Amino acid sequence: MGISRSSYYYQSQKSTDLDWKKRIEKINESFPGYGYRRIEKQLRIDGYIINHKKVLRLMKKFEIESSHMRKKNQFQVYKKFNDGRPFENLLKDVEITDIGEAWATDITYIKLNNGFVYLAAIIDICSRVIVGWAISKKMDYVLCINALDSALSRREIKKDCIHHSDQGSQYRSDEYVKYLKEYGFRISMSDKGSPTQNAYIESFFKTLKYEEIYFRQYKTIQDVMKKLPKFIEEVYNAKRLHSSLSYKSPLAYEKELTDRAS
Repeated sequence: MGISRSSYYYQSQKSTDLDWKKRIEKINESFPGYGYRRIEKQLRIDGYIINHKKVLRLMKKFEIESSHMRKKNQFQVYKKFNDGRPFENLLKDVEITDIGEAWATDITYIKLNNGFVYLAAIIDICSRVIVGWAISKKMDYVLCINALDSALSRREIKKDCIHHSDQGSQYRSDEYVKYLKEYGFRISMSDKGSPTQNAYIESFFKTLKYEEIYFRQYKTIQDVMKKLPKFIEEVYNAKRLHSSLSYKSPLAYEKELTDRAS
């Protein structure tokens, strides 16, 4: 045909905007909370070369939005009862570099058609893996202990592992504090009125709500029990790219740390 082999292959591999649209929409469907930067990283992982400016242009052109843009709900703030801080914040000016060295935990609500259920979750600060969680209609210390049991049944902790939380009454309860001490945790708490000091777990809750609960429109307790475990284990822990982890998923980042240490 009078053309070089390299020219033929170059032209045959060139993607049109519609090709990119399909790829971006596929990622957007699986990860509705991804913005253009994370989509660009995922495309590169999938073997496609594209820059983030082009991704942004295409998303605007084809009106592809992340769930963060679709829904801008304000989070309900529920009251916490404080009577002084019994424990210091041990995370101040401390760099966490190993898995099982520090866990952070908190409780959030999930609004349904008829009332609320509560989720207590525990995150490994180093890898951002959600190591344990529990669901209940009651926001009490039993919920928190169930989440901790979930984590301890699946994970090993380092000696003197830090357990960080806010000053919620559940975490200050005699029962919960006793449980932590039995397992050898060093207890750490945020300063009063300082939610940013527990930013690791708060970031997870924000992702969970915008990319799963609001987006999938949870309505019943059955929705929670069926869909939430899948999101935590199969999406958030295993697939979702984290900018703070060099755009790796938490489990992939853990594997990299483990391989590097062995």
